[in-house]
Amino acid sequence: MPVGHVHELSPPDVAMAIAPRHGASYTLAMMKHISDADLEALLNDLESDCVERKESFSGGSVREKARQAVCEFANDFPNHNEPGILFIGAKDDGTPSGLPITDDLLLQLADMRSDGKILPMPVLNVEKRHLKGAEMAVVTVLPSDMPPVRYDGRIWIRTGPRRAIANAQEERILNEKRRHKDIPFDINPVPSSSLANLSRLFFENDFLPAAFAPDILEANGRSYEELLASCKMIVAPDDPTPTVLGLLVLGISPQDFIPGAEIQFLRINGNELSDDVIDIAEIRGNISDQLKMLHEKINAHNRISVDVISAPTHKIESLYPTVAIDQLVYNAVLHRNYENTNSPVRIYWFNDRIEIISPGGPFGSVNCVNFGRPGITDYRNPNLASALKTLGFIQQFGRGIIIARKAMERNDNPPLELAPDIHFVVCTLRKKV
Repeated sequence: MPVGHVHELSPPDVAMAIAPRHGASYTLAMMKHISDADLEALLNDLESDCVERKESFSGGSVREKARQAVCEFANDFPNHNEPGILFIGAKDDGTPSGLPITDDLLLQLADMRSDGKILPMPVLNVEKRHLKGAEMAVVTVLPSDMPPVRYDGRIWIRTGPRRAIANAQEERILNEKRRHKDIPFDINPVPSSSLANLSRLFFENDFLPAAFAPDILEANGRSYEELLASCKMIVAPDDPTPTVLGLLVLGISPQDFIPGAEIQFLRINGNELSDDVIDIAEIRGNISDQLKMLHEKINAHNRISVDVISAPTHKIESLYPTVAIDQLVYNAVLHRNYENTNSPVRIYWFNDRIEIISPGGPFGSVNCVNFGRPGITDYRNPNLASALKTLGFIQQFGRGIIIARKAMERNDNPPLELAPDIHFVVCTLRKKV
């Protein structure tokens, strides 16, 4: 079929002709026909970061910027999950430039997909449309399910008016977008580790009894390696390389392989980081040991008073509800990023507040706008979530923030404060006045 006639296909045919090897969700998205009215609205919207306008497609600089735009839309760094639109034949203000839309031009635009300069190959659709009384070429680019996408070896992204080459942190975020469609990072192997780095005693005495019913364990005939593999702690019985999960949950010294997998605790006598530190702890070991040690540390600092005057029965009060701190710490350890960062989870306990800082921003369907809303949850480390539930730290998925908020309210503390961005999530608990 001549590429110059792609615009004559029905939307389903376009989807199959342009993107036969991509996932069904993106194929369905491509099938959605964008009306002339919607396209004209995009032409008029000069603030959108999902739109690029070019008066022509001639000249090396113009073609290069058009390809950069395709790369940016495919990477979808703002996570719009919507197509990006490149208009050819439109001025910067959205009015037509009068460019003739020929079959040769459509062929050149379609070649951006397959000329090997944009990799992985983007999913795009090329059409000739009649908009604002003139012909225009419309290139619709779908978000890639295999980011990061590179143009000439560079990862181009766009956030608002900003167009730039992705830095290391932005590239990591794009890698995570790809990974959550494949195997999660928490069950990736750690080749530098071995079976000797896992605690068999903890696995057999603590984890297995919590994971399986007694009669199942009693009737079990599997080897140690088979049991580890079934729990995703190693790659396979014939490849006993520990996974990230295995080291985090069973590791004798996980920090030897995952340096940031620890919790740092600071008790500060004041309200600023520059004030005197009166207690400091670097809490290491497997995740279960870390959470238990931190719980003890929190209880030691969370002053409790007993009110026997204002009520008929005595009332026990604390500066902060322990359950709220616990839930937020569990969330920080569970949802944090363990890849390409040496940053630990940090607990800063000031005189007027507690700040819990988790490296790695929102993930998957959770973003900075909907973060913390009831029912909105996703898992960067889904297998670690299952392990924490097995070990009893989590009772129900997706309820940590809800429980913390209610506990703060019952304890008469100010409302919980959440401050997510693409790099960190900061949870702030204010002291009860």
